[in-house]
Amino acid sequence: MSMRDVIVSPRRGTRKIMVGDVAVGGDAPIAVQSMTNTPTTDINATVNQVARLQDAGADIVRISVPDPESAETMPEIIRQTEVPIIADIHFSYKMALAALDAGVHGLRLNPGNIGGRDRVERVVKAAAERGISIRIGVNAGSLEKQLLEEYGEPCADAMVESALGHIHILEELNFSDIKVSLKASNIPMTVAAYRKLAKQVNYPFHLGITEAGSQFGGTVKSAIGLGLLLADGIGDTIRVSLATQPEEEVRVGFEILKALGLRHRGVNIIACPTCARQKFDVIKVVEVLEQRLSHIHESLDVAVIGCVVNGPGEAREASIGVTGGSPVHLMYKDGKPSGKISADDLIEKLVAEVEARVAVKKKEKGSASG
Repeated sequence: MSMRDVIVSPRRGTRKIMVGDVAVGGDAPIAVQSMTNTPTTDINATVNQVARLQDAGADIVRISVPDPESAETMPEIIRQTEVPIIADIHFSYKMALAALDAGVHGLRLNPGNIGGRDRVERVVKAAAERGISIRIGVNAGSLEKQLLEEYGEPCADAMVESALGHIHILEELNFSDIKVSLKASNIPMTVAAYRKLAKQVNYPFHLGITEAGSQFGGTVKSAIGLGLLLADGIGDTIRVSLATQPEEEVRVGFEILKALGLRHRGVNIIACPTCARQKFDVIKVVEVLEQRLSHIHESLDVAVIGCVVNGPGEAREASIGVTGGSPVHLMYKDGKPSGKISADDLIEKLVAEVEARVAVKKKEKGSASG
């Protein structure tokens, strides 16, 4: 891709904060996160899900701490996990304090809904003493009553005013390890709110389209909403909210970032949409490859093109590629034809080539670090 093809604006300049050992904001890579949906009181189920999220690529994982029973399990959950953990807090300052005592690496809360000023001060003081960052999470579905009365309905201006009010509370307490989210299920409202606030503060932003919906519909909504903001250079960490297993949120998040050239992780399969010219079952091959190669973290482009119209051109741009032909197909390595292959051997040979290339990359990386 040449420089004239770049459509993503430079990243918005922000403060850099830490969530455990993961930097958010500044020049740090855009972090991908998700949230567990197991009962927090079920330690084994929660730990196992965190491990699956980490395997999928999650940089940060958020866990709800709604009650004292959940708070009691947090120290053991943190002890058994490696990825930074954020405690999701609503209404109870005591749960925030308990989560901090448990050793969480971050808090997500609204300072305005955990009680009076004295309670907010206690939470902020405890977070500051431990070097723990706080995400101010504004949601269109839970705006303050006075803002709804003022604006008549949830809107971008109300969301921004809510965020600025919460930010002001923390700034008055000399606390600046802040990131902010402004989430709605309405894409235009969400995008407008982030753009407005981006002009007024330099805190890092957590992006998301909340309650986006099913895996299919929510993926489309999130790709549009997050894509618009990320292309503007806005966004420092993302969560794709889907009504499906949270590992899928992580995978979709990385696909969005990969599509914009903002992060590179795993195999990027370039495939044609299929037509009557295809010389092998492209859809089946792609489905199987996605499953067989899902464990690979290294970045690699693989082209799977069903015919010779665009096949050679796309294959030449990929590390490994295959173009449909008759009676056999043509494989490419680093843009050059590397041999013919039958339909029966297509998947196994592609998988073998990818795994061999990844093994070389790992060896080179190990030699360089050594």
